Amino acid sequence: MSQNFTPPAPDSYTAAPAPAPARSGNVVLAILGAAATALAAGAAYGGIMSAIDFQIGYLAAGVGFLVALVATRLGGRNPLLPALSAVLTLAGVYAGYVLDTAIGVSEQESIPVSELLTTELVDLNQFYIDSINPISILFYAIGAYAAFQTARKAGH
Repeated sequence: MSQNFTPPAPDSYTAAPAPAPARSGNVVLAILGAAATALAAGAAYGGIMSAIDFQIGYLAAGVGFLVALVATRLGGRNPLLPALSAVLTLAGVYAGYVLDTAIGVSEQESIPVSELLTTELVDLNQFYIDSINPISILFYAIGAYAAFQTARKAGH
């Protein structure tokens, strides 16, 4: 006895694979990591400015890029991270300018940089504010913009 049995044709519709789960990050860890990065990158920015006695806008943008990169890697796709990255970048660039000012004053006045950054910080800050120039403000803006855009694009 022979039977004519043909197996059913394969289904032409294949279900789409399930989407990958959204990467959720730790916002507190992102804030701490980005703050530490802002201080470290700002210190490097100040040290380089002091060593070459010149301001470079790309370095301010680099501070922003690094801060945003750390924030988005640790914090995931949180919508607060672009603004947070920009604010922390402003703090990092400020730290760089204060370090640059401290090194310059230290060379002229023979006061240790550590003393200027601890006990004389208020006077050092006032000296920096009194001597700020428009190009410095532009570099703050460049760094904050770079951080905001990097975090915004990395979050998508």
